[in-house]
Amino acid sequence: MRRILALAAAVTMVFGLAGCDSGSSDQKRPASVAVVIVSGGDATSPFTTPDQACATGLAAGNTDTALREYLLGKGYAVYTSPAIAGRGQVVDQTGFGPFGVCPVTLPENMTVNSTGSIDTAGEHLARFLNWLHTDKGVTDVDFVAHSMGGLYSRAAIRVLTSTNAPVKVRSLTTLGTPWQGSYLSDYGNGLMPLTECLGDKLCESAMKAFSDEIKRTVAGSGREVNQAFLMGKDGWNEFQSGVLDKIPVVLIGGKRFSPEKTGGDGKVNPAVWPNDGLVALQSALAKDISDPVLPHRRCYTFDDTHSIYVSNLAGLDWKTALTWDPQVLDTVHQAIENAPKALEGPNREGCPS
Repeated sequence: MRRILALAAAVTMVFGLAGCDSGSSDQKRPASVAVVIVSGGDATSPFTTPDQACATGLAAGNTDTALREYLLGKGYAVYTSPAIAGRGQVVDQTGFGPFGVCPVTLPENMTVNSTGSIDTAGEHLARFLNWLHTDKGVTDVDFVAHSMGGLYSRAAIRVLTSTNAPVKVRSLTTLGTPWQGSYLSDYGNGLMPLTECLGDKLCESAMKAFSDEIKRTVAGSGREVNQAFLMGKDGWNEFQSGVLDKIPVVLIGGKRFSPEKTGGDGKVNPAVWPNDGLVALQSALAKDISDPVLPHRRCYTFDDTHSIYVSNLAGLDWKTALTWDPQVLDTVHQAIENAPKALEGPNREGCPS
C-alpha cells in the first residue's frame, strides 16, 4: 500500500541496519529450518539470505529490514521473499525506503506481485519456497507475514499442501494482516461510506487514495481485501478451511488510532475503529474467522501503526510501527520459539471473543 501513503517530500534515513550484515554465528537451529518474511500489499521488497542483503539503503526494504535484523540476531536462518508492486522482478528502489545493490534477483514466477490477486501471489510464494528447498536445502519454514503477506502466505500454504511439496510450514505469525478485510477496500469497492471515518483526515485520505488505486489497477489485491470477498459462507476465507489445521498462528494487531484519540464520541464501527492506520484491530485479530479456517490462534495487541509509512505520515517515530517496535519483534521471536509445542498450549489466548 506504498502509493497510498507515500510522502510528498523525500525522507533522509540514517540507519545502522543497512548493508550486508550477519546474525549470530551460534545458530539455534539447523539451516534447513528457516524463517521466511513476507511483505504485504503494494510493497517492493528484495530477496535476502541469512548472509546476504542489499548493500545500500535499507538492507531488506522498509517492511523486512528490522524484522530480519532482529531475527538474525536471535540465531535464525532468515530469508525475505521478493515482492514488487506490479509484474516483473525486483529492482533497486529510490525515494522512501530505498535499497540497492542486492543479492541475486529471482525470476518473476518466484516474485510476489503485491498488487495482483491473492491466489496468484500465493502460487509465486510457494514456488519461491520450493526453490529455497532445492537451492538452499530448506525443509521447514516459519512464516512471518506483514499485512497482505498473511493472506499471501495462507494461499501459498494451500498450494504447498495440495501439491505435496517438500517444504513444511511450522508456524504463521501475522502482523497487521487484514484477515477480515480492510475498511479502505470496503470503501473503495462501495461497501462502506466515508462517514465511517468520523471526520478523521488520515482515515479519509487513505480511503480516497485506496479507491483511486483500485480504479487504477482494476483487479488484484485491492479488489479482494474487503469483507465481501473474504468473509461469508462462500468467501475466500472459508475456501481455506483446513489449510491451517496443524499450523499454530499468532496474530499481532495495532490500535494506534481510535475515536478517543481523534476527538470522537465513542460511537464507532468496529470494522474501522480502532485501527493501525490501514487495518481495523478486529480484522488483524481475526475476530470473526471461524475455527475450521483458523483452528489454533493466539493474539497480541500493541499501540502501534501498520507500518513505518503510516508512522511517518502521522509524524510518529518508526518504533511505533508493527514492523519496527522492539516489543513486537520480541513477540515474533517468542512465537517462533514456541511453535513446536504451541498446538498443545492454550487456544485463543488474548484473542477477542
